[in-house]
Amino acid sequence: MIGKLNHVAIAVPDLEAAAARYRDALGARVSQAQALPEHGVKVVFVELDNTKVELLEPLGADSPIAAFLERNAAGGMHHLCYEVDDIIAARDRLMAGGCRVLGDGEPKIGAHGNPVLFLHPKDFCGTLVELEQVGDAGGE
Repeated sequence: MIGKLNHVAIAVPDLEAAAARYRDALGARVSQAQALPEHGVKVVFVELDNTKVELLEPLGADSPIAAFLERNAAGGMHHLCYEVDDIIAARDRLMAGGCRVLGDGEPKIGAHGNPVLFLHPKDFCGTLVELEQVGDAGGE
């Protein structure tokens, strides 16, 4: 059902400083910052040959990332994102198997302009999982 690892997301208290660290210390290609008000975050992507690292900063006090950073002041890994070909079919299959979809269960548009859903970390070994629908996820 799942395809490639799309990205690893890291919550950071200072997006500009984190982006500079990846760019300057590691020589990485780093995207421009993008605000995603619907998700309560501001993001940049570190572009790698085989995947991406998404750096997340809270966008307002109500951001889920703000709560994460209260518990992890220096930041840390927030979630893994896997690609799927059909997010509704994936959601329905997961829910039928007892997995919990966060929020209202309906996909929202993510940073890449594609539908995304999040799955409860207790259902995946303590790790928050994001599913992103892409044209060809290379799954199944």
